[in-house]
Order: sequence, then C-alpha cells, then structure tokens
Amino acid sequence: MTSEPKNAEAGYEKARTGETVLQRITAIRAPRILRRLELALILFALAVGIGAVIIVDLTVLGHLSTTLLGLGIGLVVAIIGLHVVVRVVAPDADPLIIPIATFLNGIGIAQIYRIDLAVGLTGWEATSVRQIVWTIVAVIAAAAVLLIIKNHLVLFRYTYLTGLVAVILLLLPMLPGIGREEFGARVWISIGPFSFQPGEIAKILLAIFFAGYLVRNRDALSMVGKKFAGITFPRARDLGPLLVFWLAAMSVLVFQRDLGTSLLYFGLFLSMLYIATGRTGWVVLGGGLFIAGGLIASQTLDYVNRRFTNWLDPFHDAQGASYQLVQGLFGLANGGMSGTGLGQGFPDDTPLSQSDYIIPSLGEELGLIGLFVILAAYLLFVGRGLRIGFAGQDDFGKLLAAGLAFTAALQVFIVIGGVTRVIPLTGLTAPFLAAGGSSLISNWIIAALLLRLSNAVRNRPKLVIRA
Repeated sequence: MTSEPKNAEAGYEKARTGETVLQRITAIRAPRILRRLELALILFALAVGIGAVIIVDLTVLGHLSTTLLGLGIGLVVAIIGLHVVVRVVAPDADPLIIPIATFLNGIGIAQIYRIDLAVGLTGWEATSVRQIVWTIVAVIAAAAVLLIIKNHLVLFRYTYLTGLVAVILLLLPMLPGIGREEFGARVWISIGPFSFQPGEIAKILLAIFFAGYLVRNRDALSMVGKKFAGITFPRARDLGPLLVFWLAAMSVLVFQRDLGTSLLYFGLFLSMLYIATGRTGWVVLGGGLFIAGGLIASQTLDYVNRRFTNWLDPFHDAQGASYQLVQGLFGLANGGMSGTGLGQGFPDDTPLSQSDYIIPSLGEELGLIGLFVILAAYLLFVGRGLRIGFAGQDDFGKLLAAGLAFTAALQVFIVIGGVTRVIPLTGLTAPFLAAGGSSLISNWIIAALLLRLSNAVRNRPKLVIRA
C-alpha cells in the first residue's frame, strides 16, 4: 500500500529535477541565441539602409557615389560595437530593440541623403553627413549608458534630482545669450557653432522622475472619490500633482511656443499616472484640462491660433502660412499606394522635408505601403517596450519602461497626426528618422535604457526576450 505513493513521489522528484536541469540549460543557451538573432537582424537592418542609399545614388546620380562611404563604415562599426557591449553587459536584453532603431535610422539617412542631392548640399553642409555623425555620437552615448548604469534601480535614488535637472534643461532656452528661437518655437540653445534641443534629454529625465514619483505616491493617487457616468474620479484633495504638471505643460506652450512639446510632456505624465493607478478618471480629467488649455491658447495666442486655423482649413492660405502643410499633403497624395520610388519624387518642394516633414517625404517615395512598414517598426518598438514593462519585477522598472515606450508612441502620433491633419501641426520630429542630433541622442538613450530594463527581467524571459 505504501510502495505506490513512494514510487509516485520518486517519479515526481525525478521529473522535477529533469525539468530544472532543462530550464538551467535553456537559461544558459538563451543569451547566446538572443545575441545571434540580434546580430542577424542588425545586419539585415544595415543592409536595408545601405541598399536604400545605393538606390538613391543610382536613381539620382546614375552611378555609385563615395560621399557617405567613410562615415557609413564608421556607423556600421559603431552599431556592431554597441552589439558587442550588449553581449558583455546585458546578455539577456531584448534582441529587437537595436535592429529596429538601426532600420529606422538607416531609412532616415537614405531619405535625407536623397533630399541633399535634390537641393545640391555637399560636404558638412549636407544634412545627411551631419546625420551620420550624430548617429555615431548617439550610438556611443547608448553604449555609455549601458556601461555606466549597471542596475536601473540606481535611477530610483535620484528621482527628485532628475526632476530638477529636467526643469533646468527646459528653462535653458529661455536664457538670454544661449536661447534661440527657430520657426516660432524657443526650444533651442546655441553654444558656439553647436545647437541643441535640451527638451529631448528632458523627456527622458521626466520619465525617470514620473516613475519614481508615482511609485512613492501611488497609494494616495489611487484613492477613489465620487463616481459619475460610470467613471470613478479621484478626490479633490489629490488633484494637486495633476494641476501642477498641467500648469507646467501650459507654461511650455506659452513661453516656449511649442504645442507639440507641451502635449508630449503632459501626455507622458498622464499615461504613466494611468498605468500606476489604473484610474480612468485621471485620463478624463487630464485630457479635459489639456483640451481646455489648448482652446484658450488658440483664442489668446496668435501662434497657436495660426496652428488651429491651418489645421481646420489648410487651403485658406495655401501659398502662405499653410504652404508646408499643403505641400506635404500633395506629396502624400502623389505617392499613392506604392510610391514614386526613391529618388523619383519631389520631397524637396516641401520646407523642412528632412526633419519635421520626413514622413510625407517617405510617404511620397515609398507610398502608403512603405509608411505602413515604418509604422509597423514603430509599433514593434513600442510593443517591446511595453512587454518589458509588464514583465518587470519592480514597480519602478515597470513604470519606467512603459513611460519610455509611451514617449516614443506619443511622439510618433503627434508627428504623423500633425502632417496628416489629425491634430494641429507641431514641431516634433519622428524618432530615429528625422534629421536632428538632439533627437537622435535622446532616442538612442531610450533604446539603451530599454535594453538595460529588459536584461533585468531575465527571471521571466518568455515574456520579454523571446522573439
């Protein structure tokens, strides 16, 4: 009577031991498999970018050019070097983050190079040359972040310090002497021959600050108040943080004259607040406050009013204030489903087609199908970030990963929504695609932080690192 249970118990222990051994073997092999997959995808992404540049050369020039050869080799070396760093310091990191960033970056460089050829820019004056240099700097910065930040929980200690630094960076463009206004927005600083947009770095610091702040104050913010129309709203006494960040976003709109940046910062806080508390009431209140602030600004501030007017009726002044928007819409229409082909469109007819309007430029020459591929890459990037957050072992890591993913998602939505008249046009740039050193550095740092966070969830690899 007792032998059968003993035999059953022995069999169970043997099976459990065998399963444990198998898990350990899989855990040992997983990092090597992931890094091989990452390397293969990186090489594919580099091939796509190089192929796009070759097509541009053959289409526009009729022969291959060596203009970007030297810098291109340097960029390939930098990206492969980043892969080696990941192998050493973050072997369990997500294998898709770097390939996606490389793919988008390469497509952007090819399109910018095509526009340079159209307008006749060469040497250091060529935006594509500067874009490659800034990409190399951004990749090196991403590698430095991985080497310096061994554990993302270290950032939790500096929650309020990061918030203070973010505020300082946001105030820098307002300082006389270094602050510079471009196209109506005062978001740039100039030091000698170099210019930079500190708000791009500030958004990363704000994500860190919001994550740390919400972890510390989540219980108070989760307290429920009255229920109305099926939605539970927070208590009036807990509305202080929402009002403070709303006023901060409105201050950016008023003083820096940048609707897109204001929407990005407030949207980032609101999305992270919802993830931390799960209360729909915060989203309703926050969205209502921002819409009310935007409507008031459209009636009282001339530059905001022009944005709204051009959004509602872009053809009322097609040769003036709405010229850029109208040209972008014509470019998208000219592209159709399959596009005109790289080098065969007229993207240079649109002002700032290499930065603010790179999406219409790509839409004209790659068509709707090409844009869908690019949007799918963005969606995959954001999806990996959210999966990293959901698989996180600590609340701070979960919120930080989700916040960084939402930062990219919101920026893409604001950019594409603006050029397609879904929302009023703003001055933000498409991550990894558009020309701009500050944007490249900030987005590659976001990629590095996601790599660090994904490496920290190695105890639950199936949720994150399985492709």
